[in-house]
Amino acid sequence: MIHVFLLFSLCFSDYGLIQGVTSLGINYGQVGNNLPPPDKVLDLLTALKLSKARIYDTNPQVLTTFANSNIELIVTVENQMLPVVMDPQQALQWVSTHIKPYFPATKITGIAVGNEIFTDDDTSLLGYLVPAIVSIHGALVQLGLDKYIQVSTPNSLAVLEVSYPPSAGSFKGEVSGVMSQFLQFLSSTGSPLWINAYPYFAYKDSPNKISLDYALFNKNPGMVDPYTKLHYDNMLYAQVDAVVYAMSRLGYGGIEVRVSETGWPSKGDSNEVGATVQNAAVYNRNLLRRQMSNEGTPLRPNMRLEVYLFALFNEDMKPGPTSERNYGLFQPDGTMAYNVGLSALATSSSTSSASISLTSSATKASKVEYQSLVYCMFLYLLTFQGFMRRQH
Repeated sequence: MIHVFLLFSLCFSDYGLIQGVTSLGINYGQVGNNLPPPDKVLDLLTALKLSKARIYDTNPQVLTTFANSNIELIVTVENQMLPVVMDPQQALQWVSTHIKPYFPATKITGIAVGNEIFTDDDTSLLGYLVPAIVSIHGALVQLGLDKYIQVSTPNSLAVLEVSYPPSAGSFKGEVSGVMSQFLQFLSSTGSPLWINAYPYFAYKDSPNKISLDYALFNKNPGMVDPYTKLHYDNMLYAQVDAVVYAMSRLGYGGIEVRVSETGWPSKGDSNEVGATVQNAAVYNRNLLRRQMSNEGTPLRPNMRLEVYLFALFNEDMKPGPTSERNYGLFQPDGTMAYNVGLSALATSSSTSSASISLTSSATKASKVEYQSLVYCMFLYLLTFQGFMRRQH
């Protein structure tokens, strides 16, 4: 119990730290065959003081379980459904079936219509995107839900033709026509543009040209945009501002940009430079520190940047390179995906002391201890670097 006492003493002075970070959310992916049930996930999110989450479908088990909780939820219309819901009647049926029965008990605040459609391998989907978005929003209007639920679509940073320097940001020519229609919708409805931004990818592709500290939010000289003279001390903010400039070039400079995904993998293949436990811990910790300050970007310093961390769990069934299955803060069994020196807090604690069980506690007291321990471990995971050694 010594390690529990020490963790509590470290945490209680800043109790509610994450609870006060209103601009931080987390992506709850479910592409795995060994993930905990939604009720245990809700316990975990509650223990971590996180009040925003995004899922990649409209899983009725999740929507039912999250009812009457404090979690604001973004749900998703899957890519393959776009040709269907572009029809207004089908969109009304979809909203009536997948949203209305759960709202407002479940705090659905956003609907993502597809994911990364502008850069999807199936180029035919792009033609369905804006009609589908308009139809889903129209269904919300018809049901009186549009004042509560925003509609948008998350985009890969690959929609940009130019991203450096940020002030040169511009969209690829082949998507600019549909992008203009999409931005017109966002402008008319007051909805945000969602971007999936990963400094990791840029670093992995050019580790000899890009500073690791710049990508990880560590202290570094940063860069000054030669045209605006704005100083950037991290890549994520530069990427976000590049998107803002790209929108401005199409005449839509007033739309809010939110980061629907960002993260860093803790493991990768031999050619995935930088995918390490150390870097993942540093990136997530530093990102949380920025979120605690409710920071904006250099271009929009007074508009806090809303960010959804990717991801809650490692997902063992995701295709692609090893990194794709190793973005999670936690393993499906509830253990932390990486230990950042937790055992150094107390010599009496063993390696297994880093484990976090998602099993329901037998008593109210043990449940409180479980939730507090998870919360403190999460804070330590993201905030304390003193016990970590650099591996790069």
